[in-house]
Amino acid sequence: MGERYRLEVLCPRKRRSNQCLADEDPNFGSFPKSSAESQPLKYAVTLSAQYGINVFVLGLVLTVAGTFHKAGVAQEHTLAYLSTLMAMQLAWMLWYFLRMHGKRGQVTEKDDHAGPRWLRGGLTLFAILSLVLDMFKIGYYIGYSSCLTVAKGVFPAVHAVHTLSQVYFLWFHAKDVIRTFQIIERFGMIHSVFTNLLLWVNGVIAESKHQLSDHQKRLAALGFANLTVEKAGPNCSCTISACAAFYKGFYYMYPFYIEYHVFASAMLYIMWKNVGRKMEHHRPPKLVFKTRYHILPGPVLGAAVFATTIGILVVYSIQVGYSKRHRQSAVTMFYLYSIAVLCLMSAASTTGLAVYRIDDGSIMDHSKNPSRKLDGCLLVSTACASWLLSWCSVLAAICAQAPLSHTWLSIPVSALVIIEKSVQNVFIIESLHRERDKGEGGELGRIQGALAGLAASSRLPDCGIVNRALEKAEQGGCCAAAGCITPSPGGSSSSSGVCSEQQSLPQTPADPFPLPNRGHTEKLDKKRIILKNITAFLFLCNISFWILPAFGAWPQFANGLEENVYGFETWILIVNLAMPFAIFYRMHASASLFEVFCAT
Repeated sequence: MGERYRLEVLCPRKRRSNQCLADEDPNFGSFPKSSAESQPLKYAVTLSAQYGINVFVLGLVLTVAGTFHKAGVAQEHTLAYLSTLMAMQLAWMLWYFLRMHGKRGQVTEKDDHAGPRWLRGGLTLFAILSLVLDMFKIGYYIGYSSCLTVAKGVFPAVHAVHTLSQVYFLWFHAKDVIRTFQIIERFGMIHSVFTNLLLWVNGVIAESKHQLSDHQKRLAALGFANLTVEKAGPNCSCTISACAAFYKGFYYMYPFYIEYHVFASAMLYIMWKNVGRKMEHHRPPKLVFKTRYHILPGPVLGAAVFATTIGILVVYSIQVGYSKRHRQSAVTMFYLYSIAVLCLMSAASTTGLAVYRIDDGSIMDHSKNPSRKLDGCLLVSTACASWLLSWCSVLAAICAQAPLSHTWLSIPVSALVIIEKSVQNVFIIESLHRERDKGEGGELGRIQGALAGLAASSRLPDCGIVNRALEKAEQGGCCAAAGCITPSPGGSSSSSGVCSEQQSLPQTPADPFPLPNRGHTEKLDKKRIILKNITAFLFLCNISFWILPAFGAWPQFANGLEENVYGFETWILIVNLAMPFAIFYRMHASASLFEVFCAT
């Protein structure tokens, strides 16, 4: 044992003073920052956050006042404010581009967990559809330019430039860990975060006004009195024939516009959190969309749910405004469909958690990861909006004095929404924190990690002391994983660290790190097949439940139950505040499930 774990001195004692200390400590030779020097960086976090909150609150006040036409504030003032914020962000991004271009050739530290390629691809898709919305708005402004203010024409043009620049910025710099000009960058990042949140609020209010207008039109058509429907469009004639098509196209593009700005603000928030962050130097497993596993049942069942959803949306949209009887049948159909799908989703999430409970080979990853932490916080916080609507519906169904035919269906639907989102949140969060086995490659990775850990633990805290035997064992394990069996050219004994050293290692009869057998691999594959089927099914179901409310299927407006208990204005306010977060929850859950699917 003494010969096997013989310790050698890496550097001679006479050369050890400077070179070894520089190798061990990357901060050797630099003066430590004094508390006075680091104080501005600490203050920048709090000051930038307060700056961003005040920018957001001012924009929110302008938006609310402009929406309700109070205190002489019009929509044009809000659009001018948003255009100014976007112009300021464009100036900051231009400065960032120029600064990064000047540092070309220097290595920038990256956060490998932030901004994965599939997320940037989804962001790009939503951005393209947002640009279509901008083109519709520009065409609409051209048609009504004689009676619309300049702000309504400038806003979509500035937003189009802002969208193109921001997508480029996030595609190439979302992983950046900034260590220079930290104060300026923190303010620029937080300004961008809250600018996107205000643009999201602007889109949500426009979409909610459209939904409310449609609901009032349906009620007026069904014979309800004391309802005034506002006239849509400006008070002048359109100079082109496509104005009506542009106006209708707005509300098909707004769901993508809303999701784009939420995704962008989340990615920018991660960049803000990463400013000046000390990174843990390890790479996460690369997410690859693999199809070699037998995952047929989950995607097929999910595709069936998705196809049924499209049919439900079409039938619901037609019947809900036809007559009172047709409206009740449409709501009943929607509730029965929701009960069936929510039961399947709850069962799938529970099965996934049971697989994790049975499996004792996986370990939890508790490393610092701002992206994963934000995912969990967004899932739980946005689910609260759905829970609010569900409990309101349960209370209204119990307290309703004149129950309708679909009243008692509202109770199981609301209860299942609460249960399904609770179980799904636990499943997604635990899946994101799991370190998964990767078959034999994963076992080799754990073996190499164990060898590295033993080698690290055997090193003395002093400079240059290393366990040479364990270092050779670790090199042998790496060469075995790489498949190197040919000796190095010339057979030089001084080429340490090459694959030829593997042949000189003694073959011990008892391997302390045995490779997995075929039975373990088959068991692992079965577990992964089950989890992949579950995540694929949940992914398609969440996409389906995103499509329904995003494109107008709001039974909370059509069933007439909650309006009788809470009042028309109160219930409209509750739905308009909660529904955007409920819609975002489904999209964010879909994105997280896609990440889980690729990593499983």
